[in-house]
Amino acid sequence: MSATVMDGTAVANELLRDTGRRAAEFERAHGRKATLATVLVGDNPASHTYVRMKTHRCRRAGLASQRHDLASEATTAQVVDRVQQLSTDPVVDGILVQHPLPASIDQRRVFEAITPAKDVDGVTSASFAAMAFGQPGFASCTPAGIMHLLDTYNVPLAGRHTVVVGRSPILGKPLGMLLLARDTTLTYCHSKTTDLPDVVARADILIAAVGRPELIRGEWIKPGAVVIDAGYNPGNIGDVDYDTASTRASLITPVPGGVGPMTIAVLLAQTLDAAHAAANKVRLPSN
Repeated sequence: MSATVMDGTAVANELLRDTGRRAAEFERAHGRKATLATVLVGDNPASHTYVRMKTHRCRRAGLASQRHDLASEATTAQVVDRVQQLSTDPVVDGILVQHPLPASIDQRRVFEAITPAKDVDGVTSASFAAMAFGQPGFASCTPAGIMHLLDTYNVPLAGRHTVVVGRSPILGKPLGMLLLARDTTLTYCHSKTTDLPDVVARADILIAAVGRPELIRGEWIKPGAVVIDAGYNPGNIGDVDYDTASTRASLITPVPGGVGPMTIAVLLAQTLDAAHAAANKVRLPSN
């Protein structure tokens, strides 16, 4: 068996084209571009690269972008103040706080300063609750991108056993809420899980989101399973041993070119959702 590769780049480009069309409609209707504001604290090279990439994608899709840089020495209060200013700025439609933040910053406090109507990255407690209860709000971008990929490749979820390896508050946990809403049977695994190979071997759908290079061995994969690798480690290495896993899985995402492109595409799509909701005074879409 040789797995079909799930082309996240192609799927993301299709979503970006749709976002570009919607962005043009918004600009014609309201006389301004939908705007994403990014808050970047410190000088982490990877974070600066990600922000430049997102700025480029905004430009290509017809959105405006603002970049708000704060020094590494900034305090939590200073970062919160900047986020609160953006939350009340009528020109800003979406807010992205680039993470991880420096260790000296209370990341959760900063996230909670984002007004839910502009939380297009889906990082606030309000957004998590919306995902959990199927209420209007924004999904975390990487989980939403994974769901979009699964739907594009017509992967059935109801009744199937899905194993999520990882429980971070912006990936593993919210992803589980989105999956449960689609009637999958869900198992979370994490650093304290015993017999991880046995749990993985029972998965119809495996989603690796733990941030440890090639933690998941290919021989653990159930033949015919769907494998989503949401890990990204130095050297373009995922959380799954791709070469071996691709001989057992039916569908698999590559690293890079799988989940990564979907994250940015969802971020921009949700920024347009926020802009339309604010301009037309309508409710946000439901998760």
